[in-house]
Amino acid sequence: MPTLGNAPDPQPVTGELTIGNASLDDWHEVAQWAADEEWNPGRGDTVCFHPTDPAGFFLGRRAGRTVSAVSVVNYSDAYAFLGYYLVHPDHRGQGLGLATWRAAFPHAGARTVGLDAVPAQQDTYRRAGFAPAYETVRYAGRPLGPGTPAPDVVPVTRAHLDAVADYDRRCFPADRRAFVTRWLTAPGHTARAILRDGGIAGYGVLRPARTGHRIGPLFADTTAAAEALFDALAASVDPADEIFLDVPGPRHAAHDLVTSRGLTPRSHTVRMYTGPVPPVEQERTFGVTSLELG
Repeated sequence: MPTLGNAPDPQPVTGELTIGNASLDDWHEVAQWAADEEWNPGRGDTVCFHPTDPAGFFLGRRAGRTVSAVSVVNYSDAYAFLGYYLVHPDHRGQGLGLATWRAAFPHAGARTVGLDAVPAQQDTYRRAGFAPAYETVRYAGRPLGPGTPAPDVVPVTRAHLDAVADYDRRCFPADRRAFVTRWLTAPGHTARAILRDGGIAGYGVLRPARTGHRIGPLFADTTAAAEALFDALAASVDPADEIFLDVPGPRHAAHDLVTSRGLTPRSHTVRMYTGPVPPVEQERTFGVTSLELG
């Protein structure tokens, strides 16, 4: 199991730090920290994320105040994802994040763990046993006006949920059926699927964020299908709003798609894993679901 045993503590932890599980209500504060760090989380992310693994959200508290956080969400017996590694700005440089990590990481057990690393933390994660797999680029902008909606792009209904979840499993390292159902049906989320030959050929979800809207995931069989889904989702928002999409580095067709719609690079992260890169049909990934939960 990777640890952060080789990472230096800037200073010893001072004062008593209590680390325990976070409730859904607790996690709203952490989501606000993420917003303050300009991660631009979705406005309803917490209520979709937390039930995925309620035991996988951790807070560090000192003197009754929340000072640190990390999530280690177990998706299956083989795969987990780490996110929200944060310390409140007033309490940084005291080893609180590292202490919280060390208490939380055993929740993953022997699973392969993935994460999306901001540039400043990549060396820390390398020392913890994570290896880089690829870069993910965040694009943003006001999309160019979409053309005529494709007739095979339809709103996702409850009748589509099982088929969409089956499609999602081809693109994600674990079956996350319950999460996908919440994600597709959450208030404010716009979900579209593309139907071809009686089956799902892709799907995408757009949600309101602290700034503009985010699309994620955007999964499709072909570039043409991904373009049709992107255009249908973009057409559902005010043209003055920005849209954000996180695109895996190896997906050149995905980068071409978003730039053709007027989006430009804003930031990047690096996807890292503790073990072998989990097998997925990455050629269908035009945008990841989120950087916080994979």
